[in-house]
Amino acid sequence: MLEIDSSYDMIQYIRLGSDSASGLILYILLIKKGVFCDMKIHVLGTAAAEGFPSPHCKCTHCEKARKLGGRNIRTRSSVIIDDTIKIDYPADTLLHAFRDQIDLTVIEHLLFTHTHYDHFCPEDLHNRIEGYAHGFEHALKIYGNDLVIHKTRQVLPAHSKRLSYHRLLPYHTIKLGEASVTPLLADHDRYETCYLYYIEKNGKHMLHGHDTGWFPEETWQWLQGKPIDLALLDCTNGQLTTSKREINHMNVETVREVKRRLQEESNLGENSVVFATHFSHNCGLLHDDLVQIFQPDGIQVAYDGMIVQL
Repeated sequence: MLEIDSSYDMIQYIRLGSDSASGLILYILLIKKGVFCDMKIHVLGTAAAEGFPSPHCKCTHCEKARKLGGRNIRTRSSVIIDDTIKIDYPADTLLHAFRDQIDLTVIEHLLFTHTHYDHFCPEDLHNRIEGYAHGFEHALKIYGNDLVIHKTRQVLPAHSKRLSYHRLLPYHTIKLGEASVTPLLADHDRYETCYLYYIEKNGKHMLHGHDTGWFPEETWQWLQGKPIDLALLDCTNGQLTTSKREINHMNVETVREVKRRLQEESNLGENSVVFATHFSHNCGLLHDDLVQIFQPDGIQVAYDGMIVQL
């Protein structure tokens, strides 16, 4: 596994300002494009709904995050896999595109986990349709549960050839180009069918494990025997709660327990990596605090702009 900070490393190489740096710059560019890997995961945002710091909050933790900056600044959650598959579309997507120099026209598939406002901002996709955007023609394929498809079609024009809609069913695998994607049931909202995603491509396997509490038993059963090279796990509640099987959102103890069961079920191999993500400012834990908490467990802490290559 190779981890890159997309918002930092390239700047440092460019600042070297010498001929010897040119090869390093080219190498980093090729790495960022995923030339040397089987799967590239670009983590765009790692916060819960409020962001961290919350722009509406003056608590000690938000004020300290503002002062320290860097990896303590967390936007609403989203991930891009191999430049073409995006999971969730928060309102912060415009910022993500500017910050990490992302060409959103390259995205072919958009998977929604659920319709909570920090993951679901379909109105912004008006800017992709004919007359608003130019220089490409392919349709963005939008996937999700019944509510995702219904709400998206309510706010976007039905006539656009730049958008298409695909309803997903739990545990039914679909093909997205070379990738196989299976929506798994999450434990998050009793009034909505929320999804986790298991993604396989080029022999690598990723589990997008949020938003959720302890996985439903049907999901655990489906995961039996499935390899996981990288898992992103919900840690919204930090140390605010201590249940090992927290509902709706995980905490530190539930993340640890999920990793333990994944190891027990032989989902995780020697080189597998588990990341905690989706942190609320209410948990009061800054990036270094989280690193210290999870280090004994071999669990890593995701941050905005992180690129992981498998």
